[in-house]
Amino acid sequence: MAEILGLGMTHYSGLRFVDADMSIFLRHTLEGSRIPSAMKDPANWPEAMRREWSNDQGAAAAVEHRQRHLSAFRAMKAELVRFRPDFVLIWGDDQYENFIEDVVPPFCIYILDQIISTPFAPDPHQLEGPNPWGEAPDVTFLHRGHAQGAAYLAEQLSDRGIDVPYAYRLRHHRGLSHSFINTLMYLDYEREGFEFPVVPFHVNCYGGDLIRTQGGHLTPGNENEHPDPPAPSAHACFDLGRAIGLVLAASPWRVALVASSSWSHAFLTAKHSWIYPDHQSDRARLADLRAGAYARWRDLTRSEIESAGQHEFRNWICLAGAMSEFGAKVEILDYLESYVMNSNKCFAVLRP
Repeated sequence: MAEILGLGMTHYSGLRFVDADMSIFLRHTLEGSRIPSAMKDPANWPEAMRREWSNDQGAAAAVEHRQRHLSAFRAMKAELVRFRPDFVLIWGDDQYENFIEDVVPPFCIYILDQIISTPFAPDPHQLEGPNPWGEAPDVTFLHRGHAQGAAYLAEQLSDRGIDVPYAYRLRHHRGLSHSFINTLMYLDYEREGFEFPVVPFHVNCYGGDLIRTQGGHLTPGNENEHPDPPAPSAHACFDLGRAIGLVLAASPWRVALVASSSWSHAFLTAKHSWIYPDHQSDRARLADLRAGAYARWRDLTRSEIESAGQHEFRNWICLAGAMSEFGAKVEILDYLESYVMNSNKCFAVLRP
């Protein structure tokens, strides 16, 4: 039986900005026409949110936010180095990057030998600003894929009655979607190199909000009225993850399974006027994780997930399905709760 390691982390795009700009997503949201006028005034925000926003639009809070992220990412990188995987499978989402109007699969395996990305290239669908590394717009990242492992996974899943779409190339001008390339950049924050081959595994987390909002990048209030077809259900994500875990456990490779996403996102949480995350729902998910009861996530309804702004949490549900097969024990490295930095983040290691 092959060895499996599970890691849960974030690919929070705010870390791609300097500290003074880390609250850029909230500032962008406040420009939207659907935000009630009263909620554009910080005087009407929760007290904790006002403290975090302070008189500098969250710049001071961003310093600690970044440092806690970096400590957790370094710990994750150390786990990978100790484990020495033959490849790293990453569950990540696509926000109108490689999947647009012509095809939006619920899942997709990338079968790649090498992966070229230019994550800072200009993009009209992305917010832009200086990055903390001072890297130029044309900087290129090269990562190794693991085509053999990806193709094996597609074949073995099909033999189990689960036919998953696959792709042999990236079509976005930046290469990898933000969820994948951010994960790889953060795990190599010091730019020492990321040596492990990668299998990106797309999950259509945004579903009904993908095409009409162009992945949530439009200023709130500019969407069309009718939602797109929905994202895959929690039980579909969990059961797929379970099948992947079983297939890879029977494979000849040591594999690290990575779920990459923040949890509740402010700009997806209508109940809070799209300006801060659903802390209560995230705390419930965290309690499940701490108790090793993450199999409960299979029963989450689409309404529960999306009313909480937890669209991207589907990546974690895939991981939960995989690790449930091995009775994995959970170590929480950190849990970051924020009103101003768009989302709450969890870092966890799941060991069989």
